[in-house]
Amino acid sequence: MHHPEHPSSACCQTSKKRRFWTDKTFITVCVVALLIGASYFVTALETFRSTFFLYVSRIGLLIVLGLVIGGMVEHFIPQEYFSRMLARKKKRTVGLSVLLGFLMSVCSHGIIALAIELHRKGASTPVVVSFLLASPWANLPITFILFGFFGLKALYIILGALAIAFTTGVAFQFLEEKGLVEANKNTVQVSENFSIVQDMARRIRDYRLTRERVWEDIRGIGKGTVALADMVLWWILIGITLSGLMAAFIPSTFFHQFMGPSIGGLFATLGLATILEVCSEGTTPLAFEIYRQTHAYGNAFVFLMAGVVTDYTEIGLIWANVGRKTALWIPIIAIPQTLLLGYIANQLF
Repeated sequence: MHHPEHPSSACCQTSKKRRFWTDKTFITVCVVALLIGASYFVTALETFRSTFFLYVSRIGLLIVLGLVIGGMVEHFIPQEYFSRMLARKKKRTVGLSVLLGFLMSVCSHGIIALAIELHRKGASTPVVVSFLLASPWANLPITFILFGFFGLKALYIILGALAIAFTTGVAFQFLEEKGLVEANKNTVQVSENFSIVQDMARRIRDYRLTRERVWEDIRGIGKGTVALADMVLWWILIGITLSGLMAAFIPSTFFHQFMGPSIGGLFATLGLATILEVCSEGTTPLAFEIYRQTHAYGNAFVFLMAGVVTDYTEIGLIWANVGRKTALWIPIIAIPQTLLLGYIANQLF
């Protein structure tokens, strides 16, 4: 039996809906709009405006793709599937997440939405971390781009990225076992007799393609996409905005002046990669330019990998949605591996 909604609760809901000015995404969009508007009057901000729109043109579609795929995952794939496949405390579970990251054709900004959706569906914290680290530099499209720039040397970057993703995931399994990182509260208990294949076959068999069902699916995907966007979009806007400001106020000569094949050069490259927020497709040419100018292949590797392991957008999203301990441990574990492989690359190449 349907019960009418209590007047006070309806009032509260209406009041909440009206408070759009407290929404973090709305506030972020307003700040960005003010900076873009000011750039037409302040010469120093012109570079910010052009860089901001360059980033949006490069990654905007990929972000939308990541959000929509996340919405489809939310609507169509039951939570039990993720808990069954991606929550087991075994090394092969981390290996599976690395493989999934490799097969995803989404840049670091688009993969954020998918990683958070995996977490919402019950994937373990180590799986989310390894998936997030594997995709940007080991995915299939970037593989071809890297080979185009670096030739066979690109194998070092690809295999290095996969290795860092796997070892970091395994390290997180140890940390999770010791209670040093947050466990995923979204994980559900699944019977050992539960079969994903049989359940999927049953769902497909029972599915009826009707107009009402199609509209229901569209609404469900849209609802999941909007919910995911509300969590991640404002962080991505902050990252792009900060990167645009860095591009406007850091001299371009810095790129080449302090990035020789030395320990100091590796740390300088690490610092630069940390403050730059560029999609993987956009960073690859920059990494090749560093290599061309300095002949330091290890620096190019660090520039590529550090942009993922120190990405403040990703760290912020992990902090807000997975846990602060997880967010802090990612750079602690991944940065030393990145610097070590960068140093080895400088010696080898």
